[in-house]
Amino acid sequence: MAFDFKKEYKEFYMPKNTPSIVNVPKMNFIAVRGSGDPNKEDGEYKKAIGLLYGIAYTIKMSKKSDHRIDGYFDYVVPPLEGFWWQDGVTGVDYGNKDSFEWISVIRLPDFVTKQDLDWAIREAAAKKKQDFSKVRFFTYDEGLCVQCMHIGSYDDEPDTVGKMHELMKQEGYELDISDERMHHEIYLNDARKTAPDKLKTVIRHPIKKKED
Repeated sequence: MAFDFKKEYKEFYMPKNTPSIVNVPKMNFIAVRGSGDPNKEDGEYKKAIGLLYGIAYTIKMSKKSDHRIDGYFDYVVPPLEGFWWQDGVTGVDYGNKDSFEWISVIRLPDFVTKQDLDWAIREAAAKKKQDFSKVRFFTYDEGLCVQCMHIGSYDDEPDTVGKMHELMKQEGYELDISDERMHHEIYLNDARKTAPDKLKTVIRHPIKKKED
């Protein structure tokens, strides 16, 4: 049976819909950086998602190619994730989506190296006749965070974030969003095929112990 990150690491992918504190280990991703409203038809964000999945499945199906990855095991491609920020804004201003800066990512199994990703980019470009040069190998050491499963529309996320920040303060922590530590979302279903009130999104914010 294929290894499923969501099932094997439920604390990171399937948290409860009440906030909790979690310590997230370092992970590797394929990543595309961009800016602008993610809802824009034929926009930069939707193009980035296409690039990510093109590479993710090229790596997954490498077992049928001449390229052999050391330590490879069959796995389910992990869910789409995103790191989000806006210049001059602490947190997220959901009413101004045009100002979003983002890094769209899909997690890589630990056996995938930068050299394996470089191969996948060349392979996908040759087979699909498409430019994958925006795809990067991205390592992120997230560390201590408050997180929660948000069920519903993305526009309703502020209610869930408010509850997360209440717990954070109760437990003696403070928000630690910075250029290196960002608002993080994990998308557990496809927004194109799911009713807004049924969407499941893991929301995660970096925190640190509050200084006296």
